[in-house]
Amino acid sequence: MDANAGFDPWSPQSVADPYPGYARLRAAGRAHWFEPSRQWLVPHYEDVRALLRDRRLGRTYLHRFSHEEFGRTAPPAAHEPFHVLNGHGLLDLEPPDHTRIRRLVSKAFTPRTVENLAPVVARLAGELVDDLIAAGGGDLIGAVAEPLPVAVIAEMLGIPAADRKLLRPWSAAICGMYELNPDEETARSAVRASLDFSAYLRELIADRRARPGDDLISALVLAHDEGERLTEQEMVSTCVLLLNAGHEATVNTTGNGWWALFRNPGELAALRADPGLLPGAIEELMRYDTPLQLFERWVLDDIEIAGTVIPRGSEVALLFGSANRDPARFRAPDRLDITRTDNPHISLGAGIHYCLGAPLARLELLASFGTLLRRAPRLRLVTEPEWKPGFVIRGLRELLVAC
Repeated sequence: MDANAGFDPWSPQSVADPYPGYARLRAAGRAHWFEPSRQWLVPHYEDVRALLRDRRLGRTYLHRFSHEEFGRTAPPAAHEPFHVLNGHGLLDLEPPDHTRIRRLVSKAFTPRTVENLAPVVARLAGELVDDLIAAGGGDLIGAVAEPLPVAVIAEMLGIPAADRKLLRPWSAAICGMYELNPDEETARSAVRASLDFSAYLRELIADRRARPGDDLISALVLAHDEGERLTEQEMVSTCVLLLNAGHEATVNTTGNGWWALFRNPGELAALRADPGLLPGAIEELMRYDTPLQLFERWVLDDIEIAGTVIPRGSEVALLFGSANRDPARFRAPDRLDITRTDNPHISLGAGIHYCLGAPLARLELLASFGTLLRRAPRLRLVTEPEWKPGFVIRGLRELLVAC
């Protein structure tokens, strides 16, 4: 596929509006080789949905092959701290380790855990929104969207309030490695953050072993099943994943979602008139401007898409943003419709890697959007926002509003 045919993830224009390029990709076929990232792009909803559940693909290949056997080069030794941290988390594991760790983490991260957080989330959202209103407005992302999920995850993990300012910079540095073709400076920042975050969490875990509390880290320390427990590295990686995955998508769904509502004033007016529409509106905002634009998988055994054989050792980029705008699955996909009922978007994944924190994400989004709608009914945009350069984890630099 010609890279100029519509997919240029490093272009500011594509970051700002990737959807016309996705439409051209879907029209051109179902699987496209993209030389700049050396990946196969998969843009159609049904293919993405099926491949998320296909066990011939994996988030890693190291449970079956060495780097050499898979035709890949091992990452540089200097990057090892990042890969150790990332490689022991649920996101990048495959069975049997994924099954074991998800089962153990699920014992601590229960629906009741999330349910018990509802009053905390409501209180935090109220305080943040009240501060924004008292200031007459400001950056909605910096004032509400970012601090809310970070505070919630920190509350869950039992991280002292004085230390919470450390979390967002560590997370941002680590998540830089999830972009396409990250440069060496990004890698160095991710390694530093991985070392610092891991060291911090090891101290916290040691403290909770000695003095357990009612927080999630204590629950992870105690979690066991038929004699199996999480290793310390698995606990560290799980906590980092809960922070990174637990707030990056929520932050960007909030920022992207309000920007979409401001651009669609009829939908915003309908939502203000009927708060009962909010749960469906949250799902539609996740579909309409997907916070995670693509998700990568390794091909462990040959697959075929529409006659194109994609061989073992290849990497595929499952284009969530394109799949969620596929007219073969969604009626009028480029229209924001907060009353949409047939909405099986894939923004939270599918299959064994379906987002463990989905209930918490929805709780936070309902709290922040609901509180803003109730307490700031005249919230309005001050200036058109700019996008951050990242394409994979896609969000706004800031969203300036007035109350």
